[in-house]
Amino acid sequence: MHLDLRAFTPKDFAVNELHALKNKIAVVGVGNTAYGDFPLISDYGLGAQAFKSAISDCGLDKDEIDGLLVCRVPSYARMGEVLGLNPRWTMTLPGHGRMSGMSIIEAMLALETGAAKYVALIYTNIGRSRRVNYGGEDASSFWNPWGFTSPGAAHAMMFRMHMAKYGTTTRQLSEVSVAFRKHALLNPTAVMKKPITSDDHASARRITEPLGLLDYCLINDGAVCMILTTADRAKDLAKPPVMISGIGARDAFERSAISNFDQEFWYNEIKDAGTQAFEMAGVTHDDVDALMCYDNFSPTVLFSLEGLGYCGQGESGAYVQGGTLQLGNKLPTNTDGGHLSNSYMQGWGLNVEAVRQIRGECGARQVADCNVVQYIASTPCTRSIIYTKG
Repeated sequence: MHLDLRAFTPKDFAVNELHALKNKIAVVGVGNTAYGDFPLISDYGLGAQAFKSAISDCGLDKDEIDGLLVCRVPSYARMGEVLGLNPRWTMTLPGHGRMSGMSIIEAMLALETGAAKYVALIYTNIGRSRRVNYGGEDASSFWNPWGFTSPGAAHAMMFRMHMAKYGTTTRQLSEVSVAFRKHALLNPTAVMKKPITSDDHASARRITEPLGLLDYCLINDGAVCMILTTADRAKDLAKPPVMISGIGARDAFERSAISNFDQEFWYNEIKDAGTQAFEMAGVTHDDVDALMCYDNFSPTVLFSLEGLGYCGQGESGAYVQGGTLQLGNKLPTNTDGGHLSNSYMQGWGLNVEAVRQIRGECGARQVADCNVVQYIASTPCTRSIIYTKG
């Protein structure tokens, strides 16, 4: 048989090769610290706590960890020294929220190629106690001269465009914040514990019109650890493996999306990444029991729902009305409270919640018969992951 390589594009090769990873890699251990304000604990100390929790979760001896990926950790070498590890595969990535999905995919590749047998992924954040600003005077952006010094300002403008283009209302947007706060009230470790209503959302302090305080994520100290290995090794560990069945990726650097300001709301990028993940996993929207959606700001959730195809383009406002995203309804989303009400661990906590939901470990916030969970981070570097029961 003659294969005409001219019939394929680089994208075709990349997607087909990634599809071969379906159900070959599993999450076997997860752990996190408490979230809050911990001025006396270093990021390495928090990372060590999360690592210890994840190791205990899967029953591994720490000396079996031969892969280490750190995110937002100042020094991978120091983190390894604190943990007493001597890995043969190491990677360090910056703290951007998109890196959680990227990290998991990179760890999958390391495991599949044999570069490592067990990979620990560690994310740490000490942004609250050290008063780290996201934006402001120290920000560097093309939009700075016009006052756009923070990601919140760009998202506010994006949602304003969505309102003008599709008639979306802030009342509809409130459904996102209200749903996630209800979930946080069911999560013993979530930071926010005060119930909110759509009226509270409307009366909250404005930050950048049309967004207010309840549309913004939290900033907290904390750490998260995930441990991944191959499917065959996962069978011998303490907890049932959670399989990574689908992954999808799409970056957008050519247009203005690189400055976090996109008139199309990353629709094409989300659609592409989501389609890849659905096709690789062999599932449809109807099979998804819960969605973990990167919610640095509440409008991102609406953009994600449209790009993934849970509703039509421009229809997300109407889609979320009536509590669609709440537990017990059509698409339970961010069941731990998300970045808006649990803690802003830049996507890492959402991936941990996906694993715990599939294991059935979420108590009062547990989604019934949860077998398939999708994660999506909609940014200029979009990633989607579909987890399934092993």
